[in-house]
Amino acid sequence: MKLFSSLLFVFSVSFSFAQTWSGEVAEIFYNKCTKCHHQGGGAPFSLVDYSEASNMATSIYDAVYQGQMPPWPPSENSAEFLHDRSLEANEKSTILNWLTSGYPEGDASQTPPPPVYNEGSILGNGDLEVQIPTYASKAISEDDYVCFSLPTNLTENRTIKAVEVIPGNPEIVHHVLVYVDQTGSEVTDTIGGDCASPSNLSTKLVGGYTPGSTPIIFPSQEPMKLGVSVNSGAKIYLNMHYPIGSYGMIDSTKVIFHFYPPGETNIREVSSDPLLINYSFILPPEQITPISASYPSSGTTSTDWSLYSIFPHMHLLGKTIGTYMIKPGQDTVDLIDIPHWDFDWQDFYKFRYLQKLPSGSRLKAYGSFDNTSLNVHNPFSPPQTVMFGLNTTDEMFITYLQYLPYQTGDEDVDLTDLTLVSLEEHLEQIESDMQVFPNPFDNEITIKFDQAIKQSDQIYIYDSRGNRVAIIDHSSGVNEVHWDGTNHNGNTMKPGIYYISANIGGKMTQQKIIKIK
Repeated sequence: MKLFSSLLFVFSVSFSFAQTWSGEVAEIFYNKCTKCHHQGGGAPFSLVDYSEASNMATSIYDAVYQGQMPPWPPSENSAEFLHDRSLEANEKSTILNWLTSGYPEGDASQTPPPPVYNEGSILGNGDLEVQIPTYASKAISEDDYVCFSLPTNLTENRTIKAVEVIPGNPEIVHHVLVYVDQTGSEVTDTIGGDCASPSNLSTKLVGGYTPGSTPIIFPSQEPMKLGVSVNSGAKIYLNMHYPIGSYGMIDSTKVIFHFYPPGETNIREVSSDPLLINYSFILPPEQITPISASYPSSGTTSTDWSLYSIFPHMHLLGKTIGTYMIKPGQDTVDLIDIPHWDFDWQDFYKFRYLQKLPSGSRLKAYGSFDNTSLNVHNPFSPPQTVMFGLNTTDEMFITYLQYLPYQTGDEDVDLTDLTLVSLEEHLEQIESDMQVFPNPFDNEITIKFDQAIKQSDQIYIYDSRGNRVAIIDHSSGVNEVHWDGTNHNGNTMKPGIYYISANIGGKMTQQKIIKIK
């Protein structure tokens, strides 16, 4: 790699000042990298332990130094979002200092215990799983757009609180849009390769999957319970997109739904729509073209709304994209700004605080397309005139928003601790050097080790998404500790799946636990 010689040089003069994997670096990787970079995760290699990370040292340096990893397209001019993957300035400098100092491991016995991840699904088993039949892509000279209508077999009305799309073949699944067909009128269409949307306007979008996206998890506890209703007898309607080059490759994507308990009250309905869209642009070759869209197309909004998330979408020629609101009195509020569009990293970005869109406001989207030969992502050489279209080699300028009618105080609720979904799945024991009881547990769980614990040993609690929620305090010489089900702020954690991950005498050990109250 191009930085190898510089790494060796700096290593020779500054090793004594370096941070170490066990001392400072591992926890940054756990927090910002390993949710994708773990065995069975979405990234092509794991970075959970020292040997894995040190083997990729020079590649990591390039990616971190250039701001390519962890991927987080929104700039600082955006609103505050949940689950921000970007590195803080001190985290970036710590990683770069560690790398340029020869990436020392430090005392291996003091390495923090790592997160434990569910393979395949982040959220685990849900209440309803639908899966498309095995399908072979027909994308030869054009992209393949197909739609599947799948029965829910629900005998009562339910409300969605989380949705997770599990692509059957991530290599060829460009996107999945998930709709609820309340009337059951939609039909499967895999013939023409051009099914890109429902036939009925009452079929409503819930969310979707694109490269780099995360599960949609609605806040599901007071004071903010959000969801999307599904009627008895409704169908799930999936719009699948397979790109050129995937011909003959097989997929069988599934979608897992998590519902509120029947009879749950005070749930507020969330709508999802492409409010900002421009169909009419033309992109001449060898030109950077600005673009914009407004909502409403004329006038202003007539109702107060709360915005829950935002999802900008372009294709390969996208260069920049962003959205802001203009409130009555001409005050502007930035919602999202992506200065370097990356087709491979798209998501529904959830606002940490609901954004109030008051009556009398307008939404404005802005962006630009780079249809020059200097754009390494340009699908044509030489560049050709490009317009709006469904194929990846066409272009789109769309921004979806998830929103709901405004209620007083919406914008004051911090959604950070309200987005954990309640999970129920069969307990799968992990071979471990610890015993835990009772498991599942209500309010407190006992953790007993096979050997005495030293003061320097570390015992962490992680949630099912790999976020550390607690560090267990302990005394030297004991072999038994307790967790009362609270996080580091003293707040009681919601029911769900958690993992105990411990470093006892330099040996890592883990166990899955379930909190049921």
